[in-house]
Amino acid sequence: MTQPQPQDTSLTVDLGDSGAGGAVGELIAKLVADRVASKLAGQDSTLWGPAAESEASIRLSWTTLHKTSRPLIGEIDALREELRGEGVDRVVLAGMGGSSLAPEVITATEGVPLTVLDTTDPGQVGDALAGDLDRTVIVVSSKSGGTVETDSHRRIFAKAFTEAGIDPGRRIVVVTDPGSPLAELAESEGYRKLFLADPNVGGRYSALTAFGLVPAGLAGADVARLLDQAAAAAGELSVDSDGNPGLRLAAALGAAHEAGAEKVVLANSDTGSPETLTGFGDWAEQLIAESTGKQGTGLLPVVVEGPDSPGFADADSDATTVAIGPRVSTADLAVRGPLGGQFLLWEYATAVIGRLLGINPFDQPDVEAAKNAARSLLDEPESLGGEQEPSTVDGPVEVFASAGVSGDGGLGDVLQEFLRTVPEHGYVAVQAYLDRLDDASATLLRGELAKRCGVQVTFGWGPRFLHSTGQYHKGGHQNGVFLQITGAADNDIEVPDRPYTLATLQLAQALGDGAVLREHGRPVLRLHLTDRAAGLAEIVRALQELQT
Repeated sequence: MTQPQPQDTSLTVDLGDSGAGGAVGELIAKLVADRVASKLAGQDSTLWGPAAESEASIRLSWTTLHKTSRPLIGEIDALREELRGEGVDRVVLAGMGGSSLAPEVITATEGVPLTVLDTTDPGQVGDALAGDLDRTVIVVSSKSGGTVETDSHRRIFAKAFTEAGIDPGRRIVVVTDPGSPLAELAESEGYRKLFLADPNVGGRYSALTAFGLVPAGLAGADVARLLDQAAAAAGELSVDSDGNPGLRLAAALGAAHEAGAEKVVLANSDTGSPETLTGFGDWAEQLIAESTGKQGTGLLPVVVEGPDSPGFADADSDATTVAIGPRVSTADLAVRGPLGGQFLLWEYATAVIGRLLGINPFDQPDVEAAKNAARSLLDEPESLGGEQEPSTVDGPVEVFASAGVSGDGGLGDVLQEFLRTVPEHGYVAVQAYLDRLDDASATLLRGELAKRCGVQVTFGWGPRFLHSTGQYHKGGHQNGVFLQITGAADNDIEVPDRPYTLATLQLAQALGDGAVLREHGRPVLRLHLTDRAAGLAEIVRALQELQT
């Protein structure tokens, strides 16, 4: 276990030029007068109005997790020591959304290894299987207990363990809600350990529950220190004061949204520092998008590579730029503090933003649509192959055009035509249904597009973004256009006792989400790579040759 180091646990929200004056100051004063901070800390479910009260009443236990999660520490430490005593020190996590993003940030920030499977890409899953199974334990995390991606990973690893002569029951650890199908399965199959999470915490607020702490702790992260940091933050965040960092952050983002800044651009400003919160933007992205993106409103999080990246350094009036770390000249806001404190800060602020926007920050009414569409395609797998013929083929790239894009000409012409469909103050979402390790060069597409199209550009790995920004895409401001990237799978993987492979599931998820986006009237362009490396290079080349 990593040894604790003395550190500053305070939170700082630097409002920059806006200070606490004007609209921001008025909002802070109103929140203080309404005692929003203390009511939230006291789990008052009336804060978001009568329509949200029922949901909110069973979603507010995250405010006390710095206390209630303490008993987990001993359980995690004991299991880790048991496993290491058996020579098992490689931890694989199968989970989606809140079940994977928090553990990934925790372990990456602390520099301890964790293999995260939040994908249906057969190449990425195959690489995880190729690791040393003799040393491997898999943590299967699902709040509902029925997440299709996670269930597929469990089945695949159970079969691999069996074929390697390893008892899968000894190598599978489960994190889920009480009474879920996965909890019942863990009991009936005799899995190594079943951790039951607090059912009164939603997935995206679950960083400090068993979902965040178990895989991170088993991998070697100091989860006790994380809870200490959150405990220190809880005191600051529960006070009805104009110095409350949660109220300051919520008011700044809420006032900016009211003025037309419907996007929040996040960049790590202390990369390379020992205090760097590695990957924090990816976790915050899910929290903000899924909590606020509904009823035609919300904040679209845009995670960029750094404060000098396209989209941050040149952000327009439709975006608020936030540095995670020290203040930089290109940032409107700067937020500093240790990871445990930042988890709680952003949760508080996001819940308060929900009140300011007049929406329920604890539901996700549009997430199921894409899942249902994918299930329908899996029920009729023949429809996947005959979905349509490509409108054009440019080398290793097959083009499947959408409304508003003819698909005529070469790849560059198609991309130019596609970008003309972006409305003023709209955004482009790049959705890469690929291997985020072997196909990591796909991330270059965000910056290349942002340099050329004059609007904010997001990047998401499919299907993991379906559990985060997928809610905003369908429920938030309807001004996005969507560039899907899919790719041929060289080595597919069967899902045991299921009538589909991982590649089939991955394609169904892409096509299903695309169909739902089109139903919302949004342009969708799919580029299918018959050769992934060559195809990505061809797309980057075409973008670099675009006329701006």
